[in-house]
Amino acid sequence: MAAILIDGKATAAKVNDEVRERVKILKDRSVTPCLAVVMVGDNPASLSYIKGKQKALSETGMEGRVIRLPETTTEAELLTVIAKLNSDSSVHGILVQHPFPGHISEEKVFNAIESRKDVDCFHPLSLGKLLMGQQCFLPCTPQGIVYMLKELKIALSGSHVVVVGRSNIVGKPLALLLTRKEFNATVTICHTGTKDLAYHTRQADILIAAAGKIGLITGDMIKKGAAVIDVGVNQAPGTNRLHGDVVFEEALEVAGCITPVPGGVGPMTISMLLQNVLESAERS
Repeated sequence: MAAILIDGKATAAKVNDEVRERVKILKDRSVTPCLAVVMVGDNPASLSYIKGKQKALSETGMEGRVIRLPETTTEAELLTVIAKLNSDSSVHGILVQHPFPGHISEEKVFNAIESRKDVDCFHPLSLGKLLMGQQCFLPCTPQGIVYMLKELKIALSGSHVVVVGRSNIVGKPLALLLTRKEFNATVTICHTGTKDLAYHTRQADILIAAAGKIGLITGDMIKKGAAVIDVGVNQAPGTNRLHGDVVFEEALEVAGCITPVPGGVGPMTISMLLQNVLESAERS
């Protein structure tokens, strides 16, 4: 029996409907939630991501303020733009689209964003609060994954979750989030240095692939009936087709449920970003 497809678009639409209603309440108080997106250069993938975010912001009644800077922008100039956005009371969230040009330090940029506007949860203070279980914006992709699992009524408490990938955007914060007492999962993190990856992935009640490598997880690496969340968005060489980290056709025959690529995790990431911007506006 084929796995159930997890419809990220439908779940995201539900979240966006709730966000839209809360935005209306704020607008009645003359507050319009605003996300400022800063982009340096003309990376085509980044432009596409920004368009998607702008569309979602507009559809929920929020403001999307895009600041595009030339590739030649210096690190000091970018930090000055961020400082102005930090002090602008009409801006509730700041997102600097990466990747950055090589002459700009990712660390300095993320550190420059005030934590109260850090809706992507990249600032060290935000990540520290996440580690300590304190109130903070939750990172968008991990938050979206947990939301989907809860919507599907997949038990997290006591489940063994294997996360393949250790990025600061997905793998590490997701592991921190899942081990919080309210979720109570047991988490194993695997990465490029893991020996016998298949041994670990076959133990997973919930397998989350976030390594950024096409076809890394094959069907024989998945436990029968496991929930499979594919975070990978990889473009096949010489094509415009997107692939996940999981060999979808093989996994479909083994997993209990699985996210497609695209249409799985991606829409939820944007919805959680909208939710974080909204919460920032509500706090203000």
